[in-house]
Amino acid sequence: MHFHLSNGSRVCIVGGGPAGSFAALHLLSLARQRNLDLEVLIFEPRDFSKPGPSGCNRCAGILSASLLQGLDSLGIQLPDQVIQANIHSYAVHLPGGVLPIHQPNPTRRIISVYRGGGPRAAEAPPAASFDAFLLSQASSRGASHIRALVRRVLPGSKPTVETPQGSFRADLVVLATGINSRAPLDPCFGYQTPKSEVMAQDEVLRPSDWPADQVQTYFQDPPGLIFGALIPKGRYLNISLLGRRLEDDAVGRFMQAHSLGGNAGPRFESLCGCRPKVAVGAAPRAYGDRWVAVGDASVTRLYKDGIGSAFHTAQAAMSAAIELGVSDSAFRHGYARVCRAIRRDNRYGRWLFGLWSLTLRFPALLEAWAEAIRLEESWPAQERYHGRVLWGMFTGDEPYEQLARLIFHPRALWALGQGYRQRRG
Repeated sequence: MHFHLSNGSRVCIVGGGPAGSFAALHLLSLARQRNLDLEVLIFEPRDFSKPGPSGCNRCAGILSASLLQGLDSLGIQLPDQVIQANIHSYAVHLPGGVLPIHQPNPTRRIISVYRGGGPRAAEAPPAASFDAFLLSQASSRGASHIRALVRRVLPGSKPTVETPQGSFRADLVVLATGINSRAPLDPCFGYQTPKSEVMAQDEVLRPSDWPADQVQTYFQDPPGLIFGALIPKGRYLNISLLGRRLEDDAVGRFMQAHSLGGNAGPRFESLCGCRPKVAVGAAPRAYGDRWVAVGDASVTRLYKDGIGSAFHTAQAAMSAAIELGVSDSAFRHGYARVCRAIRRDNRYGRWLFGLWSLTLRFPALLEAWAEAIRLEESWPAQERYHGRVLWGMFTGDEPYEQLARLIFHPRALWALGQGYRQRRG
């Protein structure tokens, strides 16, 4: 059975974060190209301009160059006040010292933003919110923002979206709730949230001598840590810890392990902590007749550039809805391939992060890799293979498959061999 959108069709988007706003923006743009008049409703009860967890989607908030290019394709330019920092380098803290990783391609801009209005305990006025800006862009282009919590979505010939303010029958329901909110789809839809792990985050004031354009990265401590970062955001630093089974006091233990508080370093006071979930798998079923999940609710890149994945999944899902229809078959032919591509690329990501974890456990290999990165500093930017790999893993700015191939480039292997020989010498 085939279902298609037509003039007057109602599309209900559940969730007004980036995935929901991107879905609305793509849908309205594609519909306008085909002279199709749609009613697009975005259901989002939160005010993203509020400081603290109530207005925040709890994310480290680093935007890749590929996402910025995607925004540009929609005619969206981020206001200066939304951009909290331009990231030009990473400082990788290793047992033997600090290894700087510089931006391989200055034209590929990496920035940090706030998803909400900034830290809960901040004394300054709220920061400009990226999520609030995106939602306002969707509203200005024709979407209606309904400040209501969707209690449940019921199946039928047309799904019904139920809220405290009333019920809405939809020709298409777009699930954009992420994984930190309950998905309100009735069990009859067969939807299950992706597998997830828990992060630990906090906000602190940025010391005056702390670089405003550099992310500081740490590894290994506390136990289970995969990646710890201090990300500059204007007057503040975002502490973002990614790991497996991190304990409740992970941020405090992290600060202590790396001498980031107390007598051994600058005094950091917690301004806003949370423990959000991060998707590490894909939803077993992400679409059906008259419904589709996008963003983290469907599939996302492993660990990095989740907002970029939200852009691309929303784009693919809305293209399928306009061009092929809103049936299970239409999404299977026009949307599923994009989800499969992200899942396939994530396999390379798991291999890369596994290789990095292995490298950290063997000092000889780690020192050889560090020497290779230093050796490559005199090479053209795009030929600094090992530095590019780490930059891409930290920022999400290149596909994991592409990064994995860089490791086996002949010059990269030669540099690693030279690094090993210098280490032996």
